[in-house]
Amino acid sequence: MFRSILSKLLFVLAHAYLLRYRPMIIGITGNVGKTSTKEAIAAVLRSSRRVRASSGNLNNEIGLPLSIVGDWSGEYYDRGPSILFWLKVFAGGILGLVADSSYPEILVIEYGADRPGDIKKLASQFHPHIAIVTAVGDVPVHVEYFNGPDGVASEKANLVKALSPKGYAVLNHEDSRVLHMQSSTKAQVWTYGLDQESRVYASNVELLFEDEKPSGVVFKLHHAARFVPVKMRGSLGRSQALSAAAAAVVGIILGINLIEISEALGRYSGPNGRLKILRGVKDSLIIDDTYNAAPASMRLALETLESIPSGRKIAVLGNMLELGNYSYEAHQAIGNLAGEVADILICVGDKGKVIADSAGNQMSKENIYTFENSVQAKAKVQELIQAGDIVLVKGSQGMRMERVVEEIMAHPENKKELLVRQSKKWQNT
Repeated sequence: MFRSILSKLLFVLAHAYLLRYRPMIIGITGNVGKTSTKEAIAAVLRSSRRVRASSGNLNNEIGLPLSIVGDWSGEYYDRGPSILFWLKVFAGGILGLVADSSYPEILVIEYGADRPGDIKKLASQFHPHIAIVTAVGDVPVHVEYFNGPDGVASEKANLVKALSPKGYAVLNHEDSRVLHMQSSTKAQVWTYGLDQESRVYASNVELLFEDEKPSGVVFKLHHAARFVPVKMRGSLGRSQALSAAAAAVVGIILGINLIEISEALGRYSGPNGRLKILRGVKDSLIIDDTYNAAPASMRLALETLESIPSGRKIAVLGNMLELGNYSYEAHQAIGNLAGEVADILICVGDKGKVIADSAGNQMSKENIYTFENSVQAKAKVQELIQAGDIVLVKGSQGMRMERVVEEIMAHPENKKELLVRQSKKWQNT
């Protein structure tokens, strides 16, 4: 009852802000890469516009309008929503309607879908001007509530269906289900990807090495027979180039040239917990991909680990949640890949045992360890690490795999700035 009333009040307040300030809404959805793409877009646009990007999981009927009203994410995640919190939101929100000269010109907002109808409802309530769909994948997260991957894709397509003919649909050319959404919209369609068939694409994606250690990615960004080199530090993986290509599309649509886009991306280091490079204990290197996990992102993380040419490779993998009937098969497939990539494998959770069993067909079982949770696993990871090791840590949010990273990072005193889920709300769960 309270949630329903709260949702209606936020809806009214958010629409009052949209009428008062008339910001452009850039909406993003997908099962992989939403946050990295959102942050890359914000980084490109901030060079010339006032921009607000929604934070964390503020992408539902409560979080989305809350992001429109104001930047309340810090308090929302730190203390958790309370009666006092909501009183502050509405009091501050009403005051902000009277005068707020700093209100954003552009809102970059995620549209989430836990169940059928979620995005359709959100998109009908808050129409985007530009809509980006990142990826669906063969086994998307939350698929347990849908009629398979095609059902998930159908729900995601509701975001581009909501666009007007003057709007823009920005679609990932790498994902066939996403590309098919071009038939679902009346808006102008732009594609991005890693091949020349995309309207904007990244090529020659390679690791960036500094001090003989991987520190990011370097690639070329192409549009209309022109290209610029891009260096992105702080995160690894071809997903960084994909996010950059999507951000470039939005930048070009809004009149920003490729050189300015390249410079903005060069200052961007990627969000925490998404293939983030961190220094580890004993002169090791950590690939922190602990924000969340789905089969597509898990494969990408393991491929990224494999791409690093030197160092012993340790993979610390936790459950992938919300996969429904696809769960066993998905974890089995990840186990097969992990067994080919990792020198040492630490698996966490009940589904982690499935990963371990499958990996045992590809690598020595003596190098595979299983634990019930991340708290139990972290001490073993600390024990196993040697100088020069590359340690990938990944799992779904509920597995709290960032606890492993905290245990093995070289500077745990900086964990609040470097790791995900460091608010009081998360620390108490």
